[in-house]
Amino acid sequence: MPKPRKRPIGAAGPDKKGPSGKRTKTGNPDETSAKMENSSPQKTSATNSCGKNPSSHWLMKSEPESRLEKGVDVKFGIEDLKAQPNQTACWDGVRNYQARNFLRAMKLEEEAFFYHSNCKEPGITGLMKIVKEAYPDHTQFEKKSPHYDPSSKKDNPKWSMVDVQFVRMMKRFIPLAELKTHHKAHKAIGGPLKDMALFTCQRLSVQPLTQEFNFILSLEEKEAS
Repeated sequence: MPKPRKRPIGAAGPDKKGPSGKRTKTGNPDETSAKMENSSPQKTSATNSCGKNPSSHWLMKSEPESRLEKGVDVKFGIEDLKAQPNQTACWDGVRNYQARNFLRAMKLEEEAFFYHSNCKEPGITGLMKIVKEAYPDHTQFEKKSPHYDPSSKKDNPKWSMVDVQFVRMMKRFIPLAELKTHHKAHKAIGGPLKDMALFTCQRLSVQPLTQEFNFILSLEEKEAS
């Protein structure tokens, strides 16, 4: 898989699937890796405790720092997305059923926070939008890919991906520590981050947002707490 690990849209074989792979890994007690997420996939609905309300906004984790997985560097930060043609890439490599179901629930033009994971300071770094709804993830069929799944069949693929496009950087970086402070306060007194999946469903690399989205956007205009 060529650096920076995402192929330009349309360059992934006969079905014209696009760029490649984001992952998260453990390095912070509040972070959970896609590798861990993938270690024991469970068939869960997109409507359980991590997504019981319909969502039109999302948080999607990816690693901005180099890490080899099966000999492949799975680094993909927001600067890598900005560097792609049309600032657009596919979001592949998701191997958790619930996270996959969230990908399949995404609609065109819905917005997602780009979350830097497993790095010195994890947090929300920018905004992107969905520009292609879910379709088969080509990496599940590629034997040299760290995301290869020999149990998945081309006539009935298990795994899906979407295409995302860079929208903008956050006006300021919103670190995990700041979000955690608000989450703890909102749990105690009520508030939009009290049930945020980033803390209640840490294993998921793709997470739904409802009331959390606008609250997090409002933090841009405030000094870091």
